[in-house]
This record gives sequence, structure tokens and C-alpha cells, in this order.
Amino acid sequence: MGMKALLWAYKIFGLTGFRLILLPVMTYYYCRRRNARQASQQFLQQISPYLPKEQSLSLSTFRHFLMFGEIILDKFLAWMGEILKQDVIFEMPEVLEQIENSQRGGIIIMSHLGNMEVCSAFADQLPDISLTLLVYTQHAEKFNSLMSRLNNSSRIKLLEVTEMTPATAMILSERVEAGEYIVIAGDRTPVTGQSRISMVNFLGRKAPMPQGAFILAGLLTCPIYLMFCLKQQNQYHIYVELFSQQLTYARKQRQEIIDNAVQRYADRLAFYCVKSPLQWFNFYLFWPDNNDANTPDI
Repeated sequence: MGMKALLWAYKIFGLTGFRLILLPVMTYYYCRRRNARQASQQFLQQISPYLPKEQSLSLSTFRHFLMFGEIILDKFLAWMGEILKQDVIFEMPEVLEQIENSQRGGIIIMSHLGNMEVCSAFADQLPDISLTLLVYTQHAEKFNSLMSRLNNSSRIKLLEVTEMTPATAMILSERVEAGEYIVIAGDRTPVTGQSRISMVNFLGRKAPMPQGAFILAGLLTCPIYLMFCLKQQNQYHIYVELFSQQLTYARKQRQEIIDNAVQRYADRLAFYCVKSPLQWFNFYLFWPDNNDANTPDI
């Protein structure tokens, strides 16, 4: 209801009306979502030593919530096709050229940092590229339903999964062979438990990160890219990096190689978190001494 109210306010009153509605809506979430407040505090405390002192002192949990509300509008705008080309800056055009010239698809690993939905701008930049977004129904069913009603692009598909079955892997393999790119988040532990995680160093402490994206990459034997989209000075800066041309391993090396890949991903995620700390939206207690509240609250 909160998301629908924000979208209604934007459609009728524009950005000013949206921000007027945003304040009470996010104040409500701030007051009611105790776990999310604690998660925000935990993350901001963890990242503070990596920031300039003035920036660190300006961080607050309530500002974190307000930024989440702002990004919700950006998600709507992205899916409605209202983000203009001049609003998007691709920081690494040479990687885009490499993707465009590839004869095969691959995997794009994203995160809950910034705005994943602006990947639609990535599809617009490369008109011959199709994307399949893997989403988890337990966390995102209502939101994905709303997004689907806002966007009917045939080149961006949502595939809802709760676990990676052989049938799902086969579908994804066929899409990669056809030149499509599979988009998957790499920073949220599996909805069915934590059996496939790696404990990695993330912002100075050990934290669980899912292996799913890298296990999938090993099955599909395709290129892996990282993508981050950060809102900076009212523009969307998209960073696309080649992570690996192919992730292969023998059975004996499997765990070590996957653990190393997850750690490399965590390092890059930390790098971009420092760029825009208030745009990290994994609102659950992330580090392992707080596993009693490990279900995302927003």
C-alpha cells in the first residue's frame, strides 16, 4: 500500500507531491520496522571507518530510509520507461562494446546496492540484448507484480525462483546460448536457508554471501559481469565490469574456487558501497552474530 501511495502521489502531483507523501510513509516504516532500523544502524556503523569523517558523521538511519523511498520512485520510473538517456552515464563503455560484440549470453551479477531496475537502461543501450531477471518470490512477489504492470518490454523478463532446480538451469542455459543475459543478485542469502554460502570478509568483518550466482556460472560456463547502478548528482551511473570469462573447476577445487569468487565479489561490492553508503538496501542484520534476525524486513 505504501508503494502504491507513492506511485499515485507521483502521477498526480509530480516529484514535489511524491516527496510530501514519502516523509510520512517512510516515517511509518521507520517506526514500525525495528529489525530494519537495527540492520541500518549495523551497516552504517560497519562502513563508517571507510568514509571521510564528515561524511560518516552525516549518516543516519532515517536518512537511509528516506533514500530507500527515493530509490523506489526511481524503480517505478525505470520500469515505466521515463528515465531519459541523458540521465544515465555508462562508466565503462568498453565493456558494453565487448558485450555487444559477443556471440553468446552470460550472467550479470547485481546487488541490493543502488537501483537494480535501471538495468532496463542497459537494455536500451544495447537493443539486441535480452535480459532475464531472477527474482525470489518470498521477498519480492508483490513488488515484482507491480513492476510487471508498469513495464511490458519483451526484452526484459522476470523469472521467479525459490531454488535452482535442474529444469531451471536448463531454461537458463538455453537462454544464454541464445545470447540472453541472466541477471541475479549476489548479496542476499538463499530464501531456503544458508546451506550454500561462503563466509567472506565484507567491510572488515566476516559475513555470509550466497554462492548461487557463481554455482550457476559454473554450470553455464559463460562470462560473468558485475553491474552496479548508483544515483550520484541526480544521474544514474552504471558500472559494468567483466568478472570472469568463464568459471571452471574440478570437483576437488570447487569449494575453494567458489569461495574465492564470492570473496572477490564482496570486495567489489564493498568498493561501491563506500561510494554511496546510503544506497545499500539489504535491510536485515547482515553479520553473523545477529543470525536471529536474518530475514529481510524491507
